[in-house]
Amino acid sequence: MKNIEDIFSKKKVKKESNHQNIRIVIDTREKQSLIATNLFKEKVNVDFEKMDIGDYLIGEVVVERKTFSDFINSMISKRLQEQLINLKKYEKNILIIEGELKNSKIHENAIKGMVLSIILDFKIPIIFTKDEKDTADFLIRIAKRLEKEKNRDFSIRHLKNQKNITQQKQFILEGFPGIGPSISKRLLEKFGSLKEIFNSDIEKLKDIEKFDENKIKKFKELLD
Repeated sequence: MKNIEDIFSKKKVKKESNHQNIRIVIDTREKQSLIATNLFKEKVNVDFEKMDIGDYLIGEVVVERKTFSDFINSMISKRLQEQLINLKKYEKNILIIEGELKNSKIHENAIKGMVLSIILDFKIPIIFTKDEKDTADFLIRIAKRLEKEKNRDFSIRHLKNQKNITQQKQFILEGFPGIGPSISKRLLEKFGSLKEIFNSDIEKLKDIEKFDENKIKKFKELLD
């Protein structure tokens, strides 16, 4: 007979990780690292591939990971600049520096100067982590953040150039009060053209989710 869980027990039950939808590509050179081990423990979907740039790939984000000693050695050998130039080939890039600075071979002012150069000149964000477990946690957080962004509607009114007609229509609709990216997309999906949207009666517009009477009233007032 299976044991029945006592729901009133004070004993803490370990929660299962919910990271099955996360996929992270790891460079084959990082295969034996504790970071990969920690990702496996969290049930992350991991693929090992030979990567020419970076150590981890999460969606469109490439991540270069260095321990502090690696960071110092790459500064001395002049390899760091080449690696940073390669990272810039990806639109989204991150440098992770892991661990603590100990017994540095170069002056700390030179290190601070390089950190500033990476952020300001190369425009590459830096994340400082404590250890491999902390690095793995950040990789998971990056992946989860990207997953949220996939499902989020962004306004395009800040874009200087609209690339296609649909974006131009959305741009116009977002100019009306109370109409954001979500409502504008739903309007275009239902009616197709601006003419159909503008000529639609209030009852039809009410079918659009979150487009309430108050917003519709303001919309019609501006049109009239």
